[in-house]
Amino acid sequence: MTQHLPPSLTPLETALAALLRGVDPVAPVEVPCAEAIGCIAAGPPLLAAYPSRDIAAADGWALSANDLVGASSYSPLPLTGVPVWVEAGDTMPAGSDCVLDADAVEVSGPLAQVLAEGVPGQGVRRAGSDIANGTPAGAEGHPVGAADLLMARVTGLEKLGVRRPRLHIVNVPGATATMHMVAGLTRAAGLDVETRQARARDEASIADVLDASSCDLLLMIGGSGVGRQDAAITALARRGAVLAHGLALQPGRTAAVGRLGQVPVVALPGSPDHALAAWLALVLPLADRLSARRPRRRVTLPLARKVASDVGIAEIALLAGEHRAWMPLAVGEWPLQAIARADAWLLIPASHEGSAAGMPVDAHLLRE
Repeated sequence: MTQHLPPSLTPLETALAALLRGVDPVAPVEVPCAEAIGCIAAGPPLLAAYPSRDIAAADGWALSANDLVGASSYSPLPLTGVPVWVEAGDTMPAGSDCVLDADAVEVSGPLAQVLAEGVPGQGVRRAGSDIANGTPAGAEGHPVGAADLLMARVTGLEKLGVRRPRLHIVNVPGATATMHMVAGLTRAAGLDVETRQARARDEASIADVLDASSCDLLLMIGGSGVGRQDAAITALARRGAVLAHGLALQPGRTAAVGRLGQVPVVALPGSPDHALAAWLALVLPLADRLSARRPRRRVTLPLARKVASDVGIAEIALLAGEHRAWMPLAVGEWPLQAIARADAWLLIPASHEGSAAGMPVDAHLLRE
């Protein structure tokens, strides 16, 4: 099917620069630990040492290693009394520094003898061995992960400081599947997402739900083309400003960028592949700017085969990692099965014709 395009195409770099102009990171907020996963850490608190005292790492007898020198099954060492039995996680009794297995001590009434030596720290978790005092709860500018939350919770923290930009998604009828995909991607990027549904595809219905009063970024999904039923761009122009419509980007040519007041707006095409490409090229850098995220990790591998691209249009190639190389799956047009298989993506600048087989390329990971 022939796709009608805006009469002129704006270079991707120009559109992205216009979108990012004047955009600063949002202020940090404190959120419950359960809501912090995936958000970008901001001013992480310093944790107290954990464990706070020496604790038993296993069930057994708590003893002092210095009192056990020479003990063996051939030469049992009598004890002055029955030692303290501890369960894993119990605080070590005063004067003890090791935990022996149950069969290492024989007890007969008030008498006890030990059948094995011990070494200091055996069967013990030392104070601060899991978490040193003053360890930050997460890394500034990086996503809060499950391990960060584990450390916060075991030390008693209930909230963490994060930057979580507020995103509103306006869904134009006919693009619901794409909307759910984009909403999922954006939540995974650490944003607070709210979706709104336009009643119809006409300009007035879309304009009615364009409200940026309580968000840091607004996305419109669907209706960004120039067909008779595509009214998203005229609705944006009616309520705000269109900075660029029609990008030198493939997929994603009919995407647009604009402003609603001071809030940046990105209009994504309703087609999943075009929406995903524009999301990667435009929305992800904007989300990273708003959340003050550190640069994302790239992986350098050689191309398994040549990637060709047209000069004058930036193209995004989907890649799969195979045998320590990047295997190109799709360039320019993306089948949905290629999206499902892809591990990474590569932006080919408009000035390049592509890359030869065997050439090392820095690819952005789709999932970190």
